[in-house]
Amino acid sequence: MTQDDNFEEYLRKMLSNSISSANPSSEAKSKARKLSPSYYSDLKEKLLMEYEGKNLEDVMDCRKCEGSFGEVLKIKTSQKIDFSIEDNNFKNQMNHNLKLLPKIGVKTEENLKNKGYDTIESLTGHDKYCDVASKFLSRIEDMDYLDIMTVLDQNKYTKKCRNNILKSISLKDPEDFKFMDIETKGLSNVPIILIGVAEIKGSKIISSQYFLRDYTEESSIIEAYLTHLDEDSVHVTFNGKTFDVPFIKNRCRYNRIEGNLDLPHLDLMYFAKSLWGDELPNCQLQTIEREMFGIEREGDVPGQYIPGYYDTYLERNNIGPVVPIIEHNCQDIISLASFLDKMYRDVN
Repeated sequence: MTQDDNFEEYLRKMLSNSISSANPSSEAKSKARKLSPSYYSDLKEKLLMEYEGKNLEDVMDCRKCEGSFGEVLKIKTSQKIDFSIEDNNFKNQMNHNLKLLPKIGVKTEENLKNKGYDTIESLTGHDKYCDVASKFLSRIEDMDYLDIMTVLDQNKYTKKCRNNILKSISLKDPEDFKFMDIETKGLSNVPIILIGVAEIKGSKIISSQYFLRDYTEESSIIEAYLTHLDEDSVHVTFNGKTFDVPFIKNRCRYNRIEGNLDLPHLDLMYFAKSLWGDELPNCQLQTIEREMFGIEREGDVPGQYIPGYYDTYLERNNIGPVVPIIEHNCQDIISLASFLDKMYRDVN
C-alpha cells in the first residue's frame, strides 16, 4: 500500500466518523442517536417497563439506616481494587525543594544548590535564608496534611507544584480518601438526589450511596454522608472544588445541618489536565475512563437528563429511571480511585 493509499484510507475512516458523511460508520450512527433527546426518552420508557413493580431492594444491595433526621436508604457495593500508594519519603522531598521558601525561585534554587545548599535544612547556615529556613522547618513538624497541601498549592511553580501535591498523598492512609460524587436536581438551589462515597478497605473499594426516595429525606442523606468524614479525611472528586463540595455546603445551610467540609481536597480534574491533557481529546471523566482504562459505559444517562428522569421516578413510582443514575454515580466514584492510583504512579 502506497503512502497515498494510506492517506486515502485514513481520510475515509475520519469521514465515516461524521454522521454527515455519505457513508457514516455504525459508531457514528450510534453516537448521533445517543445525542438525540428521543433516544433518552425511549430509554426512559424502556426502563419503566423493565422495572415495573420492582423496588431498589430487589435489584441492589440496599439497607435502611436510622439517623437523627430519620430513615435513609443506603446502597452498598464492594469490589476488589489494586490501589497502592508506596512510600516516597515525601517529607525528605520537601526538604530538598528550596522553592518552598519565600523569594526562592528556579534560578535562585539552582545557584544555591551549586554552592552546596541542597536542602532547606542546610540553609539554616546561610546568611540570608537562615531565619526563613529555620521557621519553615519548625512549622513543618506541626503541619497537618491540609497545611502541607496549602504550602504546596501556594507555590507559584504550578506544574511542579501540582505533581508535588500528588506525591504528598503518601503521607495519608488510603482509608482517609473519600472518593465522592453527587447527583442533583439542577445546578443550584435544588435538592441533592444522590450522594456517593467510595472508600478503600484493604484490597477492596466499598461504595456507599445515599438515595433521595422523596424530597423530605435530603437532610438524612446529607447527614449519612457526613458520618463518613472525620478530621483525617481527604475529599477526592472530579470538579468537586467548584461544584460538589460547595453544593453540599449550600444544602447543609438550607437544611440547618452542621458539618465540617473544609477538608483537604484533591480535585482530579485539574491533575488530569496537567498530566494527560496532551494525550486525550478532552479531560472529561468518561473520556479518561475510555481512553486510559478501557471502560466503555453502556446505558449511561447524561447529567442534563437526570432531573427529568428523577421526576418520572416520583410521578410513576417506578425505579426504572433512577437505576442508571445510581449506576452512573457508583462508576464515577470507583473510577476516581483508579485515576488517583495511576496519577500517583505517573508522578513518582
